[in-house]
Amino acid sequence: MAEFPKVAIVGRPNVGKSTLFNRLVGRRLAIVDDTPGVTRDRREGHARLFDLEFTAVDTAGFEDADAASLAGRMRAQTDLAVADATVALLVFDARAGITPLDKYFADWLRKRGTPLILVANKAEGRAAEAGVAESYALGFGEPVQISAEHGQGLADLFEALAPHIDAPVAEPEDVSEATPEVAGGEIDPDTIELDTDPEPGPLKLAIVGRPNAGKSTLINTLIGEQRLVTGPEAGITRDSIAIPWDWNGRPVRLVDTAGLRKRAKVSEKLEKLAAADTKLAIDFAEVVVLLLDATLGLEGQDLRIADLILSEGRALVIALNKWDVAEGQSALFQGVRKALDDGLSQIRGVPLVAISGQTGKGLDILLKAVSEARDRWGRRVSTSALNRWFESAIDRNPPPAPGGTRIKLRYVTQVANRPPTFVVFGNRTDALPASYARYLVNTLRDDLDFEGVPIRLSFRGSRNPFAGRD
Repeated sequence: MAEFPKVAIVGRPNVGKSTLFNRLVGRRLAIVDDTPGVTRDRREGHARLFDLEFTAVDTAGFEDADAASLAGRMRAQTDLAVADATVALLVFDARAGITPLDKYFADWLRKRGTPLILVANKAEGRAAEAGVAESYALGFGEPVQISAEHGQGLADLFEALAPHIDAPVAEPEDVSEATPEVAGGEIDPDTIELDTDPEPGPLKLAIVGRPNAGKSTLINTLIGEQRLVTGPEAGITRDSIAIPWDWNGRPVRLVDTAGLRKRAKVSEKLEKLAAADTKLAIDFAEVVVLLLDATLGLEGQDLRIADLILSEGRALVIALNKWDVAEGQSALFQGVRKALDDGLSQIRGVPLVAISGQTGKGLDILLKAVSEARDRWGRRVSTSALNRWFESAIDRNPPPAPGGTRIKLRYVTQVANRPPTFVVFGNRTDALPASYARYLVNTLRDDLDFEGVPIRLSFRGSRNPFAGRD
């Protein structure tokens, strides 16, 4: 993919930076709310403004705070975004006018040397006129007046950006990363087409878990830089942040997510939005690492998150983080392993890896497990090999005979992968008990190396050729 100029969107909290970011990238990537300070990590997205293409960078609201505080660590991320940008958009709220923090931020940016465009957001209506007039005192000339929420003033923003941007024309990366899946409904065996595997793209890897499990710290250690805001405070991450990365020559798309708490404890609107964003990140992932805090062990919420990941059909790897400070490691590992096997009995053999996101211990093993899980998740079995397994499985354990008439299962085909999806054809399949379906899934997993991967298996009865005839 072509390298595009970066446009950093900066300003104090609650001036509409994330709304402008979403407008430029053409979809809701950043969480937007009236609460100040929603954005904490910088987020990048491919943007297009008429015939200009660039990478838009949403940043945390600027605050004058101690460097060691959360606000100070957020400001450090904004500083990095500005330093890396071709041009910065200094956004202020035209209806609120110029505040002391706007002036402080303007002076701070002036010293950075990055070209800057002053943007008056929320400029629709007469209420914004006084604020626009005040902005000339900042020393950046006439502001570009827009309404990010309503899409007004974008032509003026285009004219201001054009002298700074000479972006190559290229198609943006496809972000509709959800894989089509075949449900166990109406499938005509005469029209089944097997999907073909595309060229392998970046490994899409999401890191999820409860708050303060160390997700952002793990990603920072993996990529070797302080890309995400971290600290002792729980719930720092709110948006799901995607980061391109290269692991041993293999492209990876890492996604950091907000911590997931029990639904009963989620009361604030922002936390609900963050949880929804995390679930969307799971949908777009290929492999999901569920990060557990080894000092707290396995809790019911961890199993609920694991069940959510598996129900979405994603490959799952579980990592015990903070292993370097965990006590009774051997007993802890075996206890978690047993609890997982009991709690996730529908899918045996989900990989469990002990790591330390802080020190880097076990990360090579983790990434190897992730790579192998993705390979199994994307495997396709030839029809001949699949039906040899099928005949063997039926010979070992024939279908039951409810009412004295045996159910006949004729053949099986794989209709999709990612996750592996199979359809079994036969007679009276609607009378097949769930226990036999579990037998086939477990045998398929054991015999054809789908350990730890969600499998979708559905059944179709043969059509009656005389149905509908008089």
